[in-house]
Amino acid sequence: MAIEIREINPHSKRELLRFVHFPIDTLYRDNTCYVPALVSDEMGTLNPRENPAFDFCESVYYMAYRDGKPVGRIAGIINRVVNERMGKREGRFGFVDFIDDNEVVDKLIEAVTTWAREKGMTQLTGPLGFTDMDPEGCLVEGFDQLSNQATIYNHAYYRVHFERLGFKKDVDWIELKIKVPEAVPEKMSRVSAIVKRRFDVDNVHYTSRKKLVADYGEAIFKLINKAYDSLFGYSPLTQKQIDHYIKMYLPFLPLDDISLIVKNEDKRLIGVGIAIPSMSRALIKCRGRLFPTGWYHLLRAFKRNDIVDLMLVAVDPEYQNKGVNSLLFTDLIPSFIKHGYKWAESNPELELNTKVLQQWDYFEREQHKRRRAYTKPI
Repeated sequence: MAIEIREINPHSKRELLRFVHFPIDTLYRDNTCYVPALVSDEMGTLNPRENPAFDFCESVYYMAYRDGKPVGRIAGIINRVVNERMGKREGRFGFVDFIDDNEVVDKLIEAVTTWAREKGMTQLTGPLGFTDMDPEGCLVEGFDQLSNQATIYNHAYYRVHFERLGFKKDVDWIELKIKVPEAVPEKMSRVSAIVKRRFDVDNVHYTSRKKLVADYGEAIFKLINKAYDSLFGYSPLTQKQIDHYIKMYLPFLPLDDISLIVKNEDKRLIGVGIAIPSMSRALIKCRGRLFPTGWYHLLRAFKRNDIVDLMLVAVDPEYQNKGVNSLLFTDLIPSFIKHGYKWAESNPELELNTKVLQQWDYFEREQHKRRRAYTKPI
């Protein structure tokens, strides 16, 4: 049967659920490494009424059908802020999944390419989301490794199809599996002590999430903007986005796994490290759904886990490459040990970002995943 491409109405809950459920219920149903997104989160991301990124983004969603059955999906995205900052006319493709079939892939990419051209774009790049808060990059190494809730998992054949269609490497990210040491490395402790004295900085801790949000909620995301500003395709968070993510994330993060570094003089935030117990196994069990029992699996993951995901590390550019990161890890490692974490998973890190990659030199580690953004003129 011929492939039929259908545009998805983002304001139709039924149609959007089909788009979100396709990889979970069809393509990766029996894959033990695929970790589904939390359905409610992905629905919110794709819904123009809920995602504040739509203040400066536009999108289109397509699904491919054969004989009435779904065989692929793709989103086309334009981020006007990034295009203006970079001087590009770039369309993005993301939320892309498909069976191993040339015709299916060709039709999906053709649909997004046509849409992007009609919008005046001259380049197509992906997989990318609306902003850096969304998963990005096609997995090209590590297909036998358990994924996590903040990254994309895909079959090995995705890369083959993108390259067959003329897409070239734009940038790579790598991910590391890091062994949690039995104690804070001695050298790191010494560096941390020196940095505290030299720059008059220290860690602050909270026992109240409400007070953490009140004191530093906004400052955390403004620091992320400052620290990540020069990274590949970064889309600065607007005030509306900051308010959205404060409500979405900070009230639920384990306080033991948040490390803040401030200047003693004025309590200005200059560094933040945020980790979270791995939700991977829980999300697999509940298939990305909170109800009827998904909440139980997710709650249990917070209490019993041997993997911790390093969601982000951000340091004020004024203090980068000066050992400030050591304060984050001398603070977090005792908490990791207390909670019984054996391994930490890094977030995707740009392969050329040596400033970040050098921070792992203190630890036993292995690079176990690599992902790639592809691009081509259209």
